[in-house]
Amino acid sequence: MIKVPEALQKKYNLLLVNSDVSPDQYVHCKKWLRYYLDFCKKYSHPYADAKSLLLFLEKLKGKNQTVSQQAQAKTAVELYYSGIEKAKSPLEHTVPLDEIHEDIKMFDSKETDDPWRIAVDSIKNEIQVRHYSKKTLKAYSLWAEKFQYFTKSKLPESLTPEDVKDFLTFLAVQKKVSASSQNQAFHALLFFFRHVLKKEFGKIDGVVRAKRKPYIPVVLSREEIDCIIRNLQHPFDLVVKLLYGCGLRLSECLKLRIHNFNFDHHVLTIHDGKGKKDRTVPLPESIRDDLKDQVKRVIALHDADLKDDYSGVFMPDRLEKKYKNAPRELIWQWFFPARELTFVPDTNEYRRYHLHETHVQKAIKWAVRKSKILKRASAHTFRHSFASHLLQANYDIRTIQELLGHSDVRTTMIYTHTVQSKTIKETRSPLDL
Repeated sequence: MIKVPEALQKKYNLLLVNSDVSPDQYVHCKKWLRYYLDFCKKYSHPYADAKSLLLFLEKLKGKNQTVSQQAQAKTAVELYYSGIEKAKSPLEHTVPLDEIHEDIKMFDSKETDDPWRIAVDSIKNEIQVRHYSKKTLKAYSLWAEKFQYFTKSKLPESLTPEDVKDFLTFLAVQKKVSASSQNQAFHALLFFFRHVLKKEFGKIDGVVRAKRKPYIPVVLSREEIDCIIRNLQHPFDLVVKLLYGCGLRLSECLKLRIHNFNFDHHVLTIHDGKGKKDRTVPLPESIRDDLKDQVKRVIALHDADLKDDYSGVFMPDRLEKKYKNAPRELIWQWFFPARELTFVPDTNEYRRYHLHETHVQKAIKWAVRKSKILKRASAHTFRHSFASHLLQANYDIRTIQELLGHSDVRTTMIYTHTVQSKTIKETRSPLDL
């Protein structure tokens, strides 16, 4: 988020004081101005163009902001525009827009020259070059920013492995983070040193390690899964059926496209799963008709979109540059499309995204609560249940590893702890003796 320069804040305050805006609305106007300036900077829109305001309001609408909030934002930005020609205050308090823009340009140049800003941007570039996931990009950038705060913005080139050691110890001792979070921070900073600072860590000894607790995944019974599905509406019930029936991660399920389904060979192909790996899993016969009905819904929606002359779906990497017509082709449509089109300010066009993860997570949480299940269940719990139930059915651990897409069988072995051995099953409690 852009930090509005102090000089600009003072000039905007003058405009507020001499406007019809009530004092209790000042804080909201300043907030919307900050959002507007950040929007213009992010998408390279002119700060003082009426078209920028229209695009900004369209963005707010897409973010499900209320009508009153949109009106509030419009008032705030139009007040900012009023400084272009004249101010409502006396002549000595006139606020020329060119001065305001100079303040923003000065801030932008300072931000651009900031060594840490350059370093964080370099992390993003290095991650994008390697085609890592957006979640990895977000996590690594966040850890770099936390590391900057911990070192009090010490110049990146003067950072040492000792700083990393102190930071990791601080996370374990003071912040009491989990072992996985500390490990993620370590790998993020290792990436930062190697690919941005062009330095090697060397050996880091003496780091206080966060304790890794033995984790046994939560597994639902078949009856509990069926109960949850009964409490879900379409398309969330079909999402859960695929999560459990194919052992998919939530992101893998929502990113499915029409061409991933091969009904003739009863196979579902997952492209670019975790680690950019592809794999195939068998399609559950019990939901074959449900899947075909969903395909029909997608076809109907696609036909309606084509009549409205929309720009197509979002495409992975550079495929759209290579196949310009692909976003509008049926085979590339999302299997679980979003209800509303997404406006893209950069190209001034509407595109369709897939169903959002948070919508599915909220639906599952509500269904679990309504089902009165006494377990901590989430979207990933169905993947755990898939592996555990196959293991209970005496499937080979290597087969389960392949179906889950695990690189190392040791990751799959954790599910052996969810299936009780025969000896434990036959052992009776002393209370029952």
